[in-house]
Amino acid sequence: MNFDPPRDQVLTPSQLNTLARDLLEGAFPLVLVEGEIGNLSRPGSGHLYFTLKDARAQVRCALFKPKSQWLKFVPREGLKVVARGRLTLYEARGDYQLVCDSLEEAGEGALRRAFDELKAKLATEGLFDAERKRALPAFVRRLAVITSPSGAVIRDIVSVLRRRFPLVEVDLLPVPVQGEGAAAQVRAMLQRADASGRYDAILLARGGGSLEDLWAFNDEALARAIAASKVPVVSAIGHETDFSLSDFAADLRAPTPSASAELLVPDAATLSARLQGLHRQLLALQANALRQRMQRADRAFLRLQALRPQARLEALAQRARQAQARLANAMQRRLEREHAALRHADAILRATHPQRRLQLARARLEWLRGRPQAILAQRLQQDALHLRGLARSLHAVSPLATVARGYSILQHADGRIVRGIGDAAVGDTLHGRLHDGRLRLHVEGKEPPA
Repeated sequence: MNFDPPRDQVLTPSQLNTLARDLLEGAFPLVLVEGEIGNLSRPGSGHLYFTLKDARAQVRCALFKPKSQWLKFVPREGLKVVARGRLTLYEARGDYQLVCDSLEEAGEGALRRAFDELKAKLATEGLFDAERKRALPAFVRRLAVITSPSGAVIRDIVSVLRRRFPLVEVDLLPVPVQGEGAAAQVRAMLQRADASGRYDAILLARGGGSLEDLWAFNDEALARAIAASKVPVVSAIGHETDFSLSDFAADLRAPTPSASAELLVPDAATLSARLQGLHRQLLALQANALRQRMQRADRAFLRLQALRPQARLEALAQRARQAQARLANAMQRRLEREHAALRHADAILRATHPQRRLQLARARLEWLRGRPQAILAQRLQQDALHLRGLARSLHAVSPLATVARGYSILQHADGRIVRGIGDAAVGDTLHGRLHDGRLRLHVEGKEPPA
């Protein structure tokens, strides 16, 4: 068979490679390729040539100067990396290759890139601004520690807190500090502690580890929850050289968990020494004020002695001495009041001791046991007296008492009482009631009063 195509359709190798390069570069956008470095070459030009390979294939790569000088690590054979670049074709050999713009270590390198991008995003929103951060209270009374219940971190924190300031109350809020779901659990515990209103400060703590181990504390939602917390948050994640998004979002970042405990509470010994120093300073100021007033009194006395008659001077001197005595007495009384207040407080403590209160309760119980009988007897006595009084009152107004004094009650046979001569007619038979019996009377006539 005779194959004789038109001359204008025949390509040279250069033309073919040029067309292939244009097609390849136009078809593929910027790509990310992860693989293992092989055939690494570092010529004197400063360029890097290598292949990226996996178990089944490989691709040629080039990283030209000066981009190779900005690498944050030293490429080596067998290292797994992520290359970012564009596909092209090297026309001289007809080989296609990946021309890299950047090169990062895979795994932690990818995490570091995600960390940097999220950090930049939150910083742009102002989440890390110093103006947003809250100051810690001078004295933390209740502290929430959000960390793993196992391990040395919580023991170190509690040990430092107990040594420096035993008065602080510490609540351990246990959470996992790495692994899947750890960030969500830390965030939920933080929000519950903030909403409880119980704590003066919240401490997020974790021991050291790799970037992957600490990744739960680079969670965006956790960082936003820290920034939104009403209670000041202290972050102590990893070692001094480790940084997380929680550190940037927190109100205070501690280099280590133990250092966070030292930042949260004052040293009790230092605080006691400071109080003693202030007490000595107060005494010195009081003594100095007393000396100044005494000197002023002496100077006033001397001026008065030079300008006034002797009697006036003596009176003023006496007043000055009295003022000095009053001042000294006032100081003494103040000291006595302080001592009395201390004694009073001691007495109150003794009076409110549980044993004392138990004794008082027992005595009251014994007293109350006899109360019902005593109250009943007293009530019966009062009722008897009242009854006798009522009997006397009834007796005083009783008609029988009047009859007993020599009077009588006249009644008709039907029991109607004769109160006047109009109540009886001549010929009526009446009954006269005396104190010792009755009389039957017959009315023979009626006579009006004379």
